[in-house]
Amino acid sequence: MDAAVKQLAADGFPVTDELLARLSPLQYDHINFLGRYAFIRPAAPGPRKLRDPHTDEDDDNCGQK
Repeated sequence: MDAAVKQLAADGFPVTDELLARLSPLQYDHINFLGRYAFIRPAAPGPRKLRDPHTDEDDDNCGQK
């Protein structure tokens, strides 16, 4: 917010103390002042397929045989 205020002032917008007093992040839902955050983790992909020991192909293309 500080960077935005500085940019507005640099662009010639009259940034007054009255306007700054009304500036608050409380109007935004994504800002949490309680320190509790909820994240949804995607499901784990699980184990990869086992390669067939009877073939020479390497599934992960790492160049090792």
